[in-house]
Amino acid sequence: MLVLLTICFAAALLAPLVHRAFPRRAGTLLAAAPLAVFAWLGAALPEVMHGHPRVEAAPWVEGLGLEAAFRLDGLSMLFALLISGIGALVLLYTQGYFKNHPQQGRFLMVITAFMASMLGVVLADHLLLLFIFWELTSFTSYLLIGFNHERAEARQAALQSLLVTVLGGLFLLAGLILLAQVAGTWRLSGILGQGDALREHALYLPILALVCIGAFTKSAQFPFHFWLPNAMQAPTPASAYLHSSTMVKAGVYLLARLHPALGGTEAWSTLLTAVGATTFLAGALLALGQHVLKRLLAYTTVSALGAMVMLLGIGTTDTLKAMAGFILAHAFYKAALFLVAGGITHETGGETSVDQLGGLRRAMPFTFACALLAGLSMGGFPPFFGFVAKENWLHAIGRHPGLVAATMAGGAAYVLVGLSVGLKPFIGRRPEHLHAHEIPWSMRAGPLVLGLGSLALAFACGPAGHALIGPAASAVAGETLPVHLHLWAGFNPCLAISLATLVLGIGCYAARPLFGRAAGRLAPLVRLGPDAAYRGLLATTLRFAGWQTRMLQTGILRDYIRITVLTAVALVGAAFLHAGGIRGEARLSPLSLRIGLVSVLMVLATFTTILAKSRLRSIMSLGVVGYSMALLFTFHGAPDLAMTQLVIETLTVILMALAFHHLPVFKHGSPARMRAIDAAIAIGVGAAVTVLVLAALHVQTPTEVSDYYLDHSQALAHGRNVVNVIIVDFRGLDTLGEITVMAIAAIGAYALLKLRPGKGDTP
Repeated sequence: MLVLLTICFAAALLAPLVHRAFPRRAGTLLAAAPLAVFAWLGAALPEVMHGHPRVEAAPWVEGLGLEAAFRLDGLSMLFALLISGIGALVLLYTQGYFKNHPQQGRFLMVITAFMASMLGVVLADHLLLLFIFWELTSFTSYLLIGFNHERAEARQAALQSLLVTVLGGLFLLAGLILLAQVAGTWRLSGILGQGDALREHALYLPILALVCIGAFTKSAQFPFHFWLPNAMQAPTPASAYLHSSTMVKAGVYLLARLHPALGGTEAWSTLLTAVGATTFLAGALLALGQHVLKRLLAYTTVSALGAMVMLLGIGTTDTLKAMAGFILAHAFYKAALFLVAGGITHETGGETSVDQLGGLRRAMPFTFACALLAGLSMGGFPPFFGFVAKENWLHAIGRHPGLVAATMAGGAAYVLVGLSVGLKPFIGRRPEHLHAHEIPWSMRAGPLVLGLGSLALAFACGPAGHALIGPAASAVAGETLPVHLHLWAGFNPCLAISLATLVLGIGCYAARPLFGRAAGRLAPLVRLGPDAAYRGLLATTLRFAGWQTRMLQTGILRDYIRITVLTAVALVGAAFLHAGGIRGEARLSPLSLRIGLVSVLMVLATFTTILAKSRLRSIMSLGVVGYSMALLFTFHGAPDLAMTQLVIETLTVILMALAFHHLPVFKHGSPARMRAIDAAIAIGVGAAVTVLVLAALHVQTPTEVSDYYLDHSQALAHGRNVVNVIIVDFRGLDTLGEITVMAIAAIGAYALLKLRPGKGDTP
């Protein structure tokens, strides 16, 4: 698995070069990477579906106990197959979508890196590794959403998605750290077997809250749902991949993965069911009033993600099976519809509104067929896999009448959207201004495979349930769950509810203009929603940052020094107050006459430095303080420090004298009030340093580190000079970094010197 991830990341790095060398076949060539992953997963499927996960681990940072651990079980198999399979189709699709686009290489690089990161999320068996890949998906999706960075809307949407998901990521990191501390291991496979102990621990609720916030922000759950529709500023291939089948399901995957460890409690069930049901209904209702192709699909994606979380929250074996089946069905029809929407917009000159589309079936017969297949599957029409998944869903929640009613309402919205995207643009009369032609061959594979897949999966739902859905649901439940899916289960209440939902949805489709007008009247309420709250919070944060910058960044060096030393004094004071002051009696050496005389000399020189009217006298007096410190080093048997102090002090005095000689003469000094403030700050710094020194007298310095270097310098590094060995061997990378910084600074200084204007050049 590590090799597969390495191949995908290598493909991302090589994408610009591949595009430069083969501009007409770059997407096709890069699709080989996800196809290789898909083939490897297919070879591993028989082993995994029979309950034998594949596990890999390689040392990462052995000193910290970190390892690159990966695990492939039923749940990760389902997600990895979708990520790699749909990823290959999307890469093929980009070949025609970005034809002759100058930035196609950049897009291919970022979307391939995203694919590799998402594979890392679902395959990682180490919490820290999972979090690293989790944040990589946020970063790469930010680049994809803001791909058209010359547009302000794209930049704002990218920033919004990044802020929301990364903020959630910080909460998730805290939750994962607590989870690892409580479980005593960072390995996911080890944590999942400690469910009883975790649920009874005092930190269970904080862990649950932190993890859920991270998952909810990633999977656009209410009230964090607003970023997903705005992210439709991304190019359509990115929307089809990120926001239908992969990234937005990362939160659902995380909750499903941790279900054996954190699920099964009232808090888990209440939180996930409430948030999921609210998101499901909110997304469905908001979709009713949309007319832009991608926003129609985006809001139903929000709704679908809410449904997955809701089913996971209920937590019965039937709902877990229904969730796994819905993940598969949704990925197929939603990715296909996004690709269809992109093809329509691409081939009609940029038209995005359903209300301005019609009569395209003759100009785009292939696209029409693919759109109709995916749209009918989304609506839950038989004989498509969307119908099978909906039947399984209704069967799972049959004991909850309220959820059944909510499912009928949401399902009607799915019918409306499925017909609006899969049927409405192709029937009726074509507007006179609309010119269209069929999508190129390179853009046809994705919609065709996914559309026909929605049909084929329905007729092969039994084997699909046994090979994919059953193992995934078993991994979530922590026990083996047999899955038996049927395209036709006879006449039963679930079929009646499903047919009623279809009738209701067709009625909603017929009344779609009414929903549009209602959405227009309710538009002012958007200013009270979560999106408006986000914008207000962001504006407030920026205003506060501006005020803070004006207060702190004054451009005056004296102010910066004051802020720095006051912060240091405050931190020292807070630390001592928290520790209860200095503990123990001070162990001070007896004061000798010579040390007393030197100390008096330093005090007198200090006052002379402050009160002197001449800069040169102040510099000389300050030098007396430094030379006196060298004498103290000599008295205490540290001649090396004394020599260093003498050299540095001499150079400092000379350089300061030369520098101050060229400064203008100030006729007026600082006001008395400012001098008093500076004096108070100086006294505070002196007191803080004194307290630190007194506290250091009681610190028992451990010798393990020094003993280690003394014992191993010659044995490991073959050097007798311990200091040199530490710098060159034990801190080799650190030293290399310092040398690199110095080299870069030297190159910069050399470049500045070379750029000096010549005698004949005009300044």
